[in-house]
Formats: sequence, C-alpha cells, structure tokens
Amino acid sequence: MKSSPAYRAFRVVALTVVVIALLAPLLWMVAASFKTNVDIYDTGKALAFSPTLTNYANVLEQANYVEFIVNSLWVAFAATVLSIVLGVPAAYSMSRFNMRKSALVVLMARVIPGVSLLVPWYYVFSNLKMVGGFSVLILSHMFVSLPLVVYIMMGYFDSLPIELEEAALVDGLTHIGAFRRITLPLSIPGVATAGILSFIFSWNNFMFALVLSGADTKTLPVAIFDFVGYASIDWGGLMAAASVVTLPIMLIALFVQKYVVSGLTAGATKG
Repeated sequence: MKSSPAYRAFRVVALTVVVIALLAPLLWMVAASFKTNVDIYDTGKALAFSPTLTNYANVLEQANYVEFIVNSLWVAFAATVLSIVLGVPAAYSMSRFNMRKSALVVLMARVIPGVSLLVPWYYVFSNLKMVGGFSVLILSHMFVSLPLVVYIMMGYFDSLPIELEEAALVDGLTHIGAFRRITLPLSIPGVATAGILSFIFSWNNFMFALVLSGADTKTLPVAIFDFVGYASIDWGGLMAAASVVTLPIMLIALFVQKYVVSGLTAGATKG
C-alpha cells in the first residue's frame, strides 16, 4: 500500500498542506516587516511591494532593542545553566537510586501550567523586593525549565548501561566519581538536548517576563508590546520586532535539530 501511486500522491499533498500551514504565518510576518503600514493594509500589494528597512531601523535604534536582546540572552543563558547544574545530578539520583516518588513529583511539576504559579510567585517575590530584577526572571524560568531537564535526563540515564558504573565502583571510584568520569561524558547528547530546549523556552517566554520584569529588564517578547497602542498598532514595527525574536531561535533550532532528535531518541529505549 505504501508503494502505491495513490498513497504517494496523498503523502505529497498532506505534507504540502502541513508545510504551507506552518510556513504561511512566518512568511507573512517577514514580508510585512519590510512593508509600510499602508502597504500592509493594501491587499493589492500582498506580493508586489517596495521593501523598506525603516521598521528594522526603528526596532534596533529607536526602541533600544539591542538592550532587550542582551536581556533575553542573559536570562535564557543563566536560567539554562542553573537548570542543567541542578537538574542533571537530580535526574541521575532519581534514575540510579530508584527514587520513583520524587520522579512523580517532577512529572507533576512538568504538567502543571507555569502560568498558574505566577500569582504566588509574584506575591513571594514582591515581598522579597525582587520583582523587576534579573534574578526573579532567571529563577522563574529555571523553576519551569528544571522539571523539563530532569524529565529528559532521567530517560537518558535509564538508557545507559549500569554495568559501566559498577565496573568503575569495583575499580575504586565513588558514586560521584563514576558519575563524573563515566556517566556524565556519555550523557553529553542528552545534556545538550535539555539545554537547547530549556534555552528556547526561556527565550520565547512572555508571561513571566510581562509580570515579573521591570523597565530595565524587559526581554524581547515583552518589548514587542511597545508597538501596540490604545488607538493604533504599528504593524510594520510589530512584525519587524517579531522577526527579530523569532528568526534567531529558528536558525538555532534548524542547526541543532539533529542533536535534539538524537538526544531525545537516545533516552527512548533502555539497554
């Protein structure tokens, strides 16, 4: 059946429809970022228009987006590093010492919507006078990324043969030494996968930064809102700002997709 002409035609049509549905909004966003607001509203210039870089100039110069890019990079990098540093040893302990109750707690934390934690977080952090600083953004992103890192790394550690660590223990290494010298080097693909997904989540996060950031700590997703006013919307600037947010992380995902897939599938089987 899979080799029949009808099946091949159906597969081509289905893939084409899915690709168009996924790429159409992105292509419209990029095209609109090179248009004036008048051209965006003119349906006759949907494809034929005179491109302009004015929107990007406004984004990068007038809106101080370079500062917001640095803020997003710092928050995403710091939250990812903290999640990896805390999550990898925790996942190893849960995997090797059969801590299934702790693993269940991590799974529950993974499925709970992060937005449901915003109100208690805001109450706690506001009482600690931390709202508006980088530390609260990094911690809030880490709290949500950490269960993801633990969940991915537990599956990866489960797939690694425990006999390697037992041989290291026989040779005189401690559990920490076996983890540092044997298990951790073998789990680098899984660590890279968890780190990439954690970074992407932090880069794209909007709600936490909207509620917990300040004027000097705004990240890119929040800064996009500067182009939305009460009376009008600067669609050209908005699409240019959205392109600045979206395209870098899409390029990163494009280049590292094989590592993400290999890291996720490596922990899908045991033995």
